[in-house]
Amino acid sequence: MRAGPGRILAGRYRLTDRPEALRAFAVDERTGGAVRLRGLELPPVLTGGHEPDEPMPEQGERLVRKVAAAGSAAPTHPRLLQGAGAFVDGDVLWTVEEAPVGVTLAELVADGPLPPYRVAEVTADLAGALRALHEAGLAHGNLTVDSVLVCEDGAAMLGGLLPGVAEEALAEELGGPAGRRRYDVRAALVGPVAERWPLDGGAAGDCWALGVLLQRLVTGRSPFPEPGVPELVTAVRDGRREPATACGPLAPLAERLLQPDPALRPSAAAVRRELAALLVGVPEPADGERAAGVLAVRPEGPLVPLTPRRRGRGGADREAVAADAGPAPVRPPRIPPALLGPVLVGGVFLLLVLGVAAVVMFAG
Repeated sequence: MRAGPGRILAGRYRLTDRPEALRAFAVDERTGGAVRLRGLELPPVLTGGHEPDEPMPEQGERLVRKVAAAGSAAPTHPRLLQGAGAFVDGDVLWTVEEAPVGVTLAELVADGPLPPYRVAEVTADLAGALRALHEAGLAHGNLTVDSVLVCEDGAAMLGGLLPGVAEEALAEELGGPAGRRRYDVRAALVGPVAERWPLDGGAAGDCWALGVLLQRLVTGRSPFPEPGVPELVTAVRDGRREPATACGPLAPLAERLLQPDPALRPSAAAVRRELAALLVGVPEPADGERAAGVLAVRPEGPLVPLTPRRRGRGGADREAVAADAGPAPVRPPRIPPALLGPVLVGGVFLLLVLGVAAVVMFAG
């Protein structure tokens, strides 16, 4: 699509930038909210030379309905980006998702891995969003660094649900419900991204993908080789991956999430509880970690704007942290107990000396 700022798509989305790589930002003319558009090119067999002012072919209608159904079924959650549906414009299927101010995880990790405790906070947010989806009977299936948005207050929000549904629906439309042809189509759409190729789907597959993402954020690379889809899928099937030892305090959790047996993986709810307990005892961050925006685990409540108030680790109020994570750890006293006695005796002696000096001064 060749369009610049100001063009209106689907009768309501006014572009605010020039689309690049099938992505664009727009304003919803009906709500006034900022949205992100993600495009998926449709082959001619599905569009039949469809133009925006002509009736949409039947296949395109089916894709739009499937995406819209997923968006309607998704729950409302403060860590889950809300989808607004889909539409076809020419030979592109566009999905629409809310777009709060922030940067993607892909942009954050472009400069290198994140500190383990920062990754723990991001993972806790994502686990909260996945829990809401799983409790609603839905799976996400598109948990990658491109589908996670980190907002101004440091909270991580999970997006990409509708683009993932669109890709799966297109793979089925072109390749059938199963078989080699669907695999080939899906491989071309998804590419060698380890998080997108779990051995099992559903909630267990999402938790496995969360383990892959966790290790990627800490180490800067996938635990599975990604030179191409066949090599990646074979490695996943054979369990051939890098151990999670480099993940530090998150290594035990990563190993459990990446268990081949889905019954041995923790649920999204269990992951968040475990990370909340871990983050309660986080040591004070070093200067480098402060620069990376290390936060304390946040309650699953509404996002809050940055304010001049005293805050926790880079974003969350300490009061909010205490409400979610339980009582804060007791900090050791500034003066060791063994020195309290000598300090008190010295203080009393100093006061006596000052008193005698004052008496002599006034008497003289």
